[in-house]
Amino acid sequence: MKISNRALTSSLLCLLSSSAVSAFQPSIRSSIATRDAFTSSSKLFVEPPPVRNKPNPDANLTPVEQEQLAQTFGGYTVKQRLREEVESPFRKVRLIFFASSAGSALTALYFSALSALKAYMGNFADAPPLEEALTSCAINIGGAIVCGLLAYRDYQAGQANLERIARGGKLAKLAVSSATAVDNEKMVVRTLSDYRRNARVLICAGGKEYIENVCKSLNADQLSDENNLPQLIDDVDLLVVPVLLTDENNVGDTKTTWYETIPGENDKNFDPSRSESVVAYPWNNAAWADYLKSEIETAKKQGFDVLQKGITITVKKNGKILRRATGFPRWNDLVGTMEVMDGSKFGMPGDDERYGA
Repeated sequence: MKISNRALTSSLLCLLSSSAVSAFQPSIRSSIATRDAFTSSSKLFVEPPPVRNKPNPDANLTPVEQEQLAQTFGGYTVKQRLREEVESPFRKVRLIFFASSAGSALTALYFSALSALKAYMGNFADAPPLEEALTSCAINIGGAIVCGLLAYRDYQAGQANLERIARGGKLAKLAVSSATAVDNEKMVVRTLSDYRRNARVLICAGGKEYIENVCKSLNADQLSDENNLPQLIDDVDLLVVPVLLTDENNVGDTKTTWYETIPGENDKNFDPSRSESVVAYPWNNAAWADYLKSEIETAKKQGFDVLQKGITITVKKNGKILRRATGFPRWNDLVGTMEVMDGSKFGMPGDDERYGA
């Protein structure tokens, strides 16, 4: 068999190229490995960018100053006004309609009054009959009064709703401190909004004698058997917040008064720490005094002595007020009917998943 020179030359070239590639493959692989190792090792020594804490302009402001900054116009925040619009979405439409109708009636009254004046003077050829002109005036006056009253009534309802929402915001911002803390370092301070979905709140506000009576009712065996009120209160997810009123405008040191309560003859086994798991004390007394001011004024108008008889405010798990009452809290009624008056499923997002449909 004869092999041409061209074929022989091609075969030799293929063999040489394959052997050259095989010879250089280890060096190529080692170069790639070295490059990857250098890259990965260099990543280990890359310094992270410095973390810059963004300054909080409201960090050094008091809650009152923050509230003032949040106010826009009319004493209410944008959030509160948006919530009012959600609760009554057509209020502005009604206000515009009734106000514009009242304006239209007043404009028509101006021209009908001119027509009545012309008819009365009798020197104008284009004047309508006096009776017809007076009828038009009466209709326009009636329309202006009715539309104006409807607009004013709707406006007043909106302002009352805004006031209620604002008071709800103040209530949610009220802070309490735990009763189990011995010193300020271990004290846990929470706002009432932190207890939403988890606990109900019973605010008991009154004078020194009233607070002492509340303390003895929770921490002493006043009947023949053992006092189990703290356990029953805990079972219905109720938090008791006693508030000492030194006068009608100021809140005093409730915690000190609570622990310095002197038991009476019928207060057996008195221990003010028995109810620590269900009691919290006011924090920032000025905020509590500001919130309770209107509640105290309302009770005074009804003829009740708040310092002596006291008032109670029951807050549901959704943050809304369930009941306002005067006098000593009726523990048995509260414990027995709380789940009926404010059930576990209370109409907030996620209730179906949490409690079942």
